[in-house]
Amino acid sequence: MTNLLSDVITYVRRIIKSPSNAVITDNLIIDYINRFWLMDVDARMQTFDFKTTYQFQTSPGVDQYNMPLYSVQTEPGGNVAMFPVYQGFLGPAYINGIEMPFYTQRSYFNNLWPNYNQSLVEAGVGNGTNGPYTLFLPFLPNSPAQINFPTSAGIIRGHVDITGIIELNNVLGSGNVDPPLDNGSGNTIPVIPTTSVYSQVYFTSTGSQGQNIVVADSGVFLSGAQNYGLLMSPGPAPNGNTILPNGGSLPNPYATTQNTINYLTGIATNVYFPEVIPSGMPIQGQCVYYQFGIPRAVLWYNNWLTLRAPPNTQYLVLLDAYLTPAAFFNSTQAIPFGYMAEYIARGAARKILSDTGDWEQFNAYEPLFREQELLVWKRSQRQWTATRTQTIYSQDGFPNTFNNSALGI
Repeated sequence: MTNLLSDVITYVRRIIKSPSNAVITDNLIIDYINRFWLMDVDARMQTFDFKTTYQFQTSPGVDQYNMPLYSVQTEPGGNVAMFPVYQGFLGPAYINGIEMPFYTQRSYFNNLWPNYNQSLVEAGVGNGTNGPYTLFLPFLPNSPAQINFPTSAGIIRGHVDITGIIELNNVLGSGNVDPPLDNGSGNTIPVIPTTSVYSQVYFTSTGSQGQNIVVADSGVFLSGAQNYGLLMSPGPAPNGNTILPNGGSLPNPYATTQNTINYLTGIATNVYFPEVIPSGMPIQGQCVYYQFGIPRAVLWYNNWLTLRAPPNTQYLVLLDAYLTPAAFFNSTQAIPFGYMAEYIARGAARKILSDTGDWEQFNAYEPLFREQELLVWKRSQRQWTATRTQTIYSQDGFPNTFNNSALGI
C-alpha cells in the first residue's frame, strides 16, 4: 500500500460510481475525505490508536496554556485551516513525573485555588492629563532590575484563547504563535475578538463627568520581552478592544516601554489613558497576585490548561490525550491508519451521496459503512481489553503507596 490516499480516492469513486475527474475531481474527493477524517471520526468514536500523551515545558510565571493547534496544512485544491491537535485531555496528569489532581470543573478547582482579586489599590493619582503615568502595584519588589530565577512571585497574566490565535493568523498571517506577540505597536489588539481576551490586570479611574475610565491587559506580550503585557482599552464585542494612545515600544537599552505592565515587578510604564484623568483623582489597580512554585493541580476548561500554583521555573507537564489526526493528504503520515482505509472511503462517499441527494445509493451502502465502523471499533476494543482489570490485590490497587524507582524517595 504505497499510496494510501490514492487507494481511498479510488474506492470512493467505485462507491459513488464516478470513475473520472469529469464529474467530481480528485481534489474535491480529498476535501470530503478530510471532512470525514477530521470532523466525524473523532466524534463518532475514540479509538485506541488515537490515545496518546501530550507534554510541554512550563514557562516561569505563565499559568495558562492553550490546546496546541495544527499549523495551516496544504492539500491538493486548498488549505486545511488551523485546528486543535487533540480532542481533549484527561487524567492522570503529571508534573516532573509526580501525579497531580486533574480538574474539569472550575468550581472545584477554584474552591482550592481562588483567584483573589487585589482591588482598591491606589496605583497612581491623576494630574489633569491622559498620560503618561507610571503606575505601581504594591505587591512585588517594583524593581526593574534583572529578575533571578526561579521567580518567587508575580501577577497572573491576561490570556488569549485559541479562537483569538486562529483569528490573528487569518487576519495578520501571524502563524501558529501562542501566546500572541506584538512588537509594541499594538496592532494585534483590535484583531483579537473581545470574547477571546481574558484580562487579569486593570487600572481604573473616574472622569470629570463621572464616567468609568478603564485600562486592562490584553493577553498580548512584547515580542522582545515576554514578561511585559500590552495594555488596552476594553470595548464591546466583537472587536471593540482598542490600542491606547501612542502605542508602545520595544524595551532596549535606549528606549522605555509605553502602555505595558511588567508582570514580575508590578510596574505599568508610560501609560496613556483613553481619556483625561482629573487632577487628584485616584487611579486604582486590580490584579491577582500569586506566590509561584511547583504546580500541584491542573484545570482543563475552555480549551486551555490552568496550573496552580503558577510555575516558578520550567517543569515538564504530561497528560493523557486523544489525538486529532492531521489532514489525510500525506500518505506517509496516513500509513498507520491503513486498516481504516475502507471505513474512511465509505465515510467520505457517504457525505458525497448525501450532498448530491442520491439517497437510493446512500441507503444501499449504509449497512456496509456501519459494518466497517464496527470492525474499526472492535479492533480498538481488543487493545483496551488486553489490560488486566485492577483489584485491591494487584500492584496498581494502591497508587503511590510503593515506589519502584531506584531513584525514588
